[in-house]
Amino acid sequence: MKKLNKLVSGFCLAMLGMLMLTGCEGSEIYKVGAPNWLDDKLDSIANSKTPEVGLYSIGTTSLNAPFWTLGKSHVVPAGGTLEMIINLTVNPDNKYYKNFYTVITNDVSINPRGGGYYEYGVMRYDNDRTKNSEWGDIFTDTDRDNYISGNFTNTSGADDIDDTVQGMNGLVKVTVDRSNGGLTIKYEGENFTKTYSRPDLVNHNPEPTNENIRVTLGVEGSFVNVIESNIDPVDDTKDYEPISMTLKAPKKVLVATPLSDIISAISAEVDFGEGGIKTVTGEKLTINVVPDLNSIGTKTIVAAYNKTSKGEAAKKAVVSSIQLEVVDKMYTLLGAADNSTPFFGARSGLVKIAPNETFITTFTNYTAGGSNWENYLVVLSKGDLTLGADGEYAVLRADNFGWGNGYGTCTATCSHSDWAAWLAAMNGGKVTVQVTNNGDGTADVEAVTVGSDANIYTQTYKGITVSDPNDFYFSLTLEKAHLEFDGVLGNEDNTTPFFGAKSDPIKVPAGHTVTTRFRNYTNGGANWNNYLAVVCKADLTLGADGEYAVLRADNYGWGNGYGTCTAACDHTDWAAWLEAMNEGLVTLSVTNKGDGTADVKAVTLGSDGNTYTQTYTGITVDASDVNFYLTMEGAHIVFE
Repeated sequence: MKKLNKLVSGFCLAMLGMLMLTGCEGSEIYKVGAPNWLDDKLDSIANSKTPEVGLYSIGTTSLNAPFWTLGKSHVVPAGGTLEMIINLTVNPDNKYYKNFYTVITNDVSINPRGGGYYEYGVMRYDNDRTKNSEWGDIFTDTDRDNYISGNFTNTSGADDIDDTVQGMNGLVKVTVDRSNGGLTIKYEGENFTKTYSRPDLVNHNPEPTNENIRVTLGVEGSFVNVIESNIDPVDDTKDYEPISMTLKAPKKVLVATPLSDIISAISAEVDFGEGGIKTVTGEKLTINVVPDLNSIGTKTIVAAYNKTSKGEAAKKAVVSSIQLEVVDKMYTLLGAADNSTPFFGARSGLVKIAPNETFITTFTNYTAGGSNWENYLVVLSKGDLTLGADGEYAVLRADNFGWGNGYGTCTATCSHSDWAAWLAAMNGGKVTVQVTNNGDGTADVEAVTVGSDANIYTQTYKGITVSDPNDFYFSLTLEKAHLEFDGVLGNEDNTTPFFGAKSDPIKVPAGHTVTTRFRNYTNGGANWNNYLAVVCKADLTLGADGEYAVLRADNYGWGNGYGTCTAACDHTDWAAWLEAMNEGLVTLSVTNKGDGTADVKAVTLGSDGNTYTQTYTGITVDASDVNFYLTMEGAHIVFE
């Protein structure tokens, strides 16, 4: 076991590397603000002619390593302390996050990425209070300012560039201290220090008697040479044969999609037994589709992998299969596509709308075109669907006509009088329906259609009587028509970059809730490869007072109003959640409480049949100007 008192011999390579990077002479670059642990060593390091190669390196010297490029793991027992010396080379593009980070996990030593794996959290070297400089359970469940300190704060703008980043270059001492029963993570560099300290750490190992943790360094767009460590890294020299493989693939693809596109969306978890579980990309698998991708229907993907845990040729390949649907349309359909569905012959699910809540849905309407009523219908009812009795408040046709117990009191208006032109324009018309439960025993409905002739047609129904505002539901049906929920935001191959596509902003009045629903699709690469909800002012001033909060799907966020909020979720298995988010049906509500705060709630019916809930409570806002829109990263959404 290497001891920390031998660290001086390992500094040589690090110092010489820094001198070459900076172009300075001697050791003067280290004199300003150097930590005490360097003070007595600088001259001997700078004058050394025989640099020692470090324990291992992380990343590439060309500084192009992707996120989650990890080094070796070090096991730290309860009561123990890990001390490491690293040499950090950051990227010259000055992106604030291109440095290094420490990953703290439980000690699943036999199967380090398999069953029972738990990630306490990740902390990077940078220290930006408005962005994700640290994440995970040990950071989100505490007050950040009470646990994290440092002698610097990054101030990167919307472009993520911070000119102080180059000051991170050089030798850094990394300490993970468990001696007091809690957890302290400390970075000490020449210019910057950062410390996270908490008084306790709950044991998340599968075996209660094992209180070890694993510490792993990682990089993105940077390079780290680990010079010394007082705890040797875990031995990963043994090679293991593959035992089994589990495939992950899209559930649906469009007909005639090239096989190469499908391969890029496929991955596999290969089980090497005591060698752990390794995620393998589709490009490293041998893949066939039976029978083909050129016709609609259920297909079978057959994949084989023939490498060991170290990438050598395996004695025997592992084979796995999974099914996918080849379709001609990726979106949801209500009613027969040939417009033959009879009156009330198809009906959407019920959506409950609470008092002072507005629900918004969008779809494309197609009609047989025989009569005005051969289009969609909006149904307002009680939850028991008692039609024609007290349960049916109103049935509203697309042509500004209706009936029901609550309909007689309402006022119906429309923006047009040429009904023949309207009927023709409804075939392929893009419809937005907005249903409001006023909470006072009345409801309003507005339907705005951008017709296939590019004209806008508006129908309103104001003052519908609602006998029980707490038992108010909305659904869609039709007659000789069909509806396609095809409002797509983002690239359907899930390549949309961060903030690469945005919906129009929706206003949320004071004392009111606005709800929308959409199906989320993700490339599955990381938790943040999903939708984002942005609560903002109407002028969309990002990064300034206009952006109250940017809220990721995985219960994390930032923004001027985010710091006051409480983020909570009802689940901890983030791997299962991420998989379930692909084709998950999300109901997202934004509430302007009228007191200077806003709440956001997202309830997802996952593709695994489970329900996942995220809440953000107490976002600071200007109650007179609250809006929200949706965006994404590595994902796309389809409104329903």
